[in-house]
Amino acid sequence: MLVVGLTGGIGAGKSLVAQNFSELGAIVVDADQLARIAVEKGSAGFDEVVARFGDAILKNGELDRKALAEIVFNDVAAKADLEAITHPRIKSLFKKAVAELGPEDIMIYEIPLLVETSAAHNFDFIITVEAPLEIRKARLLERGMQQGEILKRIAAQAPEEGRIAIANAVIRNDGDEDHLLRSVENLWEDLERRSK
Repeated sequence: MLVVGLTGGIGAGKSLVAQNFSELGAIVVDADQLARIAVEKGSAGFDEVVARFGDAILKNGELDRKALAEIVFNDVAAKADLEAITHPRIKSLFKKAVAELGPEDIMIYEIPLLVETSAAHNFDFIITVEAPLEIRKARLLERGMQQGEILKRIAAQAPEEGRIAIANAVIRNDGDEDHLLRSVENLWEDLERRSK
């Protein structure tokens, strides 16, 4: 069994790399998906978030993630409050997923804030996906994000050097998708050897 942390700056291509690993046979778990589960409607996490941030973050009774992001990316204390609610729940969901792994399984845990949450000790191996800042910005603009929002998100993340410092492997995503897939396939062979 091997538990691999997959991180990288926003817009670097983590999700595409995770998808490639999934197609090769990895069990992929996304921290953002666990974060959604942690605060889904009807959960204690949902109630705590609404109690802290009020009805302004609701839309038709559901969490309005865009409204919540607008608050937390403009207010350090609000961001810390949200993390205090979500991070323990995400950790618990992550531990449950690891406990369900079989002896031959390789889990790829897509975690954007691996450095920021000091989570490196949870992994047998760490991969970071990196791309030049201008390429990342262009990809995020294509996704419909506004320039100001992009800069705030990038500023809220650890710098590239911080991610590379804790990584066992770096995937450079500055070419085409075939080039990226080849990088992932080479790394997958290494991970399979390590998991034996």
